[in-house]
Amino acid sequence: MNLEDWFAANLPAGWGVKDVEVLADSDEILVVVDLGARAAEAAIERFREVTRDERVGVALAAEAAFGRKVSWGARHGGQIVFFTTSTVPVMTRLRLPERTVLDTLIAAGLARTRSEALAWCVRLVGENEREWLSELRAAFAAVEEVRRKGPRSRRD
Repeated sequence: MNLEDWFAANLPAGWGVKDVEVLADSDEILVVVDLGARAAEAAIERFREVTRDERVGVALAAEAAFGRKVSWGARHGGQIVFFTTSTVPVMTRLRLPERTVLDTLIAAGLARTRSEALAWCVRLVGENEREWLSELRAAFAAVEEVRRKGPRSRRD
């Protein structure tokens, strides 16, 4: 069972959620529930408080099933608020020109640290290159499908 189907089957019906988006990598599963555009202004905070115990239960079951931490967020209209998310250290080696970009963002007051500046850059690419990244992921999925059909001797 894939992640989307698992969460669709395991989220309590009483939450009144319009839609669920599930994003994942090898470390974390992020579940963002859509509370709808017409919800009251405090809908996200109210949802967060009212569903806390149930979210913990669902997260523990998902963590046991998939071996990854579960984080939560909610969408209300155009606003998304993340309740719990994992921050995972990423090792990287940057040369001087790349470090200069990060240091410029710090000097401009857009970030406090190089780590925060790097996260800012990654978010910017994610927001502005969404279509291209989707095409890239689709290409990876196609390559994986071809690999799966390939000779078993290479996979054993």
